Amino acid sequence: MIKLVSVGVQLLGWVMIASMASAQQRAKNIILMIGDGMGTTQIFAGYTANQGKLNLQRCTSVGFHTNQSADAYVTDSGAGATAFSIGQKTFNGGIGVDATGTKLPTILEMAENKRLATGMVVSCSVTHATPASFIAHQKSRSSVEEIAAEYLNTDIDVFIGGGRKYFADRKDGRNLLDSLNQRGYQVKNSLQEIIQVKSGKLAGFIADEEPPRVSKGRGDQLLQSTQTALEILKQNRNGFFLMVEGSQIDWGSHANDGNYVAEEMVDFDKTIGAVLDFAAKDGNTLVIITADHETGGMSLVGGDMASGKVEAKFTTGHHTGVMIPVFAFGPGSSAFSGIYSNTAIFDKMMKAFRMRKN
Repeated sequence: MIKLVSVGVQLLGWVMIASMASAQQRAKNIILMIGDGMGTTQIFAGYTANQGKLNLQRCTSVGFHTNQSADAYVTDSGAGATAFSIGQKTFNGGIGVDATGTKLPTILEMAENKRLATGMVVSCSVTHATPASFIAHQKSRSSVEEIAAEYLNTDIDVFIGGGRKYFADRKDGRNLLDSLNQRGYQVKNSLQEIIQVKSGKLAGFIADEEPPRVSKGRGDQLLQSTQTALEILKQNRNGFFLMVEGSQIDWGSHANDGNYVAEEMVDFDKTIGAVLDFAAKDGNTLVIITADHETGGMSLVGGDMASGKVEAKFTTGHHTGVMIPVFAFGPGSSAFSGIYSNTAIFDKMMKAFRMRKN
């Protein structure tokens, strides 16, 4: 009996050590994937629409984050994404600043300083609140032309999304596309042009303002843009940081349109699948999949797995304050289990990168 207990204790010890080692593993690359407005119901709407399966199920760790902003119980996307990017709470509408309005370096900027490659791929304008929170420092997310100009203050390697007009057709008369060209960027204006780029710096615009929803002409933009970004970023021997946003899950929820939500969730999950394939093959890539907040107070009141039919109802046309799931895969993924503040995602990414705040 004593010997069995001893063996059991020893085995438990090894399991605990292995678990701690997994949590402390260094990641060469980090891919943060944000499904804007994606709560558990939006996820299950996608699961149903995709007939009972999602690539998201391949993740090995699951946790939850709380997402209240510095000045409100219900966060907006600016404050929600800023918590991920700088590790501090800010007021609703704030972009890359703390609750006092002080500009703080984002994890993307810190990765650049460590000579890592960096990138962002979104299905909205690149000046929208979530991507802006990783590249800009503004007290208002509405300062879209100022946000566009801040792309020139960074050394980001790849950014792909809509919003070309904020670079080319500006109130101040500046042509930021020319400035990007002068800085060595290949400026491309369609998905067909974007996917031809295999190396170097890339500024890819898929729409003058906001791209259409996936079923109205956007197609596989998110998937193909992400694959293009990965092809470019992986060439940096030091590693990379990439943020990918499934932006329009949020818009479908704001519109209280269950089908819109489900199709955008399936599209985002298709991209998740490609990212997880890359991470599984690479072995040094940490993938984190979460949302900034839930939108719509969405509830599923009916559906059919065989046909993919989703019946949804909503309690609001705005955001809600509920906890948000966090999924992780790769080195250090076990650190994302549990319940914690949204700011902890920044801290956990910094630990995985073995980086310290400047």
